Formats: sequence, structure tokens, C-alpha cells
Amino acid sequence: MEFEHKSVLLAASVGALNVQPGKIYVDCTAGGGGHTQAISDRLLGSGRVIAIDRDPDAVVYLREKFKHDPCVTVVQGNYLDVRQILAAQGIERVSGVLADLGVSSFQLDTAERGFSFHQDAPLDMRMSKSGRSAYDVVNGCTEAELTRMIFAYGEEKFAKSIARRICAARQIKPVETTLELAEIVKAAIPARARREGGHPARRTFQAIRIEVNGELEMLPAAVDAMFSVLEIGGVLAVITFHSLEDRAVKTEFKRFAEGCTCPKDFPVCVCGKTPAGRILGRAISPDVLELEENPRSRSARLRCIEKLKDQPKELRY
Repeated sequence: MEFEHKSVLLAASVGALNVQPGKIYVDCTAGGGGHTQAISDRLLGSGRVIAIDRDPDAVVYLREKFKHDPCVTVVQGNYLDVRQILAAQGIERVSGVLADLGVSSFQLDTAERGFSFHQDAPLDMRMSKSGRSAYDVVNGCTEAELTRMIFAYGEEKFAKSIARRICAARQIKPVETTLELAEIVKAAIPARARREGGHPARRTFQAIRIEVNGELEMLPAAVDAMFSVLEIGGVLAVITFHSLEDRAVKTEFKRFAEGCTCPKDFPVCVCGKTPAGRILGRAISPDVLELEENPRSRSARLRCIEKLKDQPKELRY
């Protein structure tokens, strides 16, 4: 099994962590291990990388890949639970955390995982291979729920028409495969719109995948958890792949970096609030060379923040 996720923004993201031998780092979405490998290489045999992934196929691959690397510990889990995962390893604080929120190339290219609208397979889309599947969502949600989901998570302006078509189709028989769903979505979108912006089912599949895996629902709390395990001076680097993810990460980073909230006409600060973090520059996008080598990186954005102090517990999720 070749579990691959072409490591997007590799140099920029790992560079932002300023990896130092003897320190501890976390790759919260290890996938094919590209970022984990780059971090481990910079440790020069002294330090640790905790490589986390929720996908059991990725974990099997990673354990084989790093079985001779004493710096790497592979754990199956969700980055939302990073505090508990580190505690189980006897770790309280780390020097850097990286999260690449993209779907792995393995998941997209392995037809039976049901992520792709290009290959026929059972509707699945579960990153963890457990829990509610895309089949359950497509065939179990009401028309109103599907409309909300496709509009909110896919930013699809034809969401209502698509939801109506799905509900009409499943009255005849359940929608069971990726290509069935893709054809239903295609038929719901006007011909002129189908010729614009890539495959007509792309946004709907994105929305259903987000719903199945709870990606946006958990993201603010996950960013908070990842920031909380940093030592002072540690860096959190997050790579997003669509505007909804990027907006959520940007909002959390701004909250960490917020200082005094006193009215501007106050002569001195009376609230006593100081920033918990310092945002490190603007969002970084792939350069021309990376886009040529990996077209799937086109929507990637990297945001980084340095921890300045611990947040009060009442401000955490």
C-alpha cells in the first residue's frame, strides 16, 4: 500500500516551525509522512515527532515507513484530541505543531474510499473508516438539511436544486455510488454553469465530505487544542484547502493575537489583556513551481502563529 499525500508547502510549513534537535514536534495530520519526514530529518536523531492520523490505512503505512526512525511515534487519532494523545505519551508541551487539512492523494485516488467523483465506488468519504458515511448523509438527510449543507459547506449556489434532485432520485432507489451522485448533481446544474469552474459535482462532494468528517464543526476547537499544547515561543502552522477552513483558522489566530479591548478613548489600559500569540506574516500560497508539480495544491494556504503566553482556561473551547 502506498499511502501518499504530496506534501504541500513543505519548505514553508516545516521552516516556520524552526525545528531544533532535542525538541518535540507534532504532525497532526501525518498522511503519507512527508512533513513528518522533513521534521525528523531536521532533528538529526535527537528529539521526537508525534505523527497523528485518523485514517487507519495511513497509520499502517506510517508505522512501516518510520519503523526504523527512533524519533517518530505514530498514533491513530483525531487532532481534536491532541492534548490527550500527548498526555498518553507523557508529553505536556511541544515546540511546534503542524496540521495539513487536505484530503490525502491516497484517499482521493483509491476508488473504494468513495471520495472522488471521477471513479465509481460506494459512497463513503470517511477519513476514519468508521461512523456515518456519505451514503447515510445523502440518503438520510432531509431536503432542507441537504440544501443547508451543500450551500454552507460547498458554497454552491445551486444547492436547493441539487438537494431536490437527490431527494427525487432516492425515492426511486437509494443513491449508492459516487458516479450516481455526480450524475444527479450534474443534471441539477444549468448547462452554462456546468461549463464553468471545473467538475460540476466538486462543491457538492466537498460539502458532503465536510459533513461526514465533521471537518468545520471541530476545527475551531482543534486549533485551540493545538495552540494550547505549544510551549512559549512554539509555532502552530496550519495548511487549509478551501475558504471556509481558511476563514476559521484566520478567526482563531486573530482571537489568540487580540490584545487590549479597552475603548480607544481610554487613556490607559484597564482590561489588562495581552496577546497570547503573534501571527507570523500573511497567508502563504504555493509558488508557480509547486503548482506545476502538484496542481492539487492550488487552493492551499499556510498560516502560522507563535505562542507568547498561555490562554486563560475560560477562553478555551
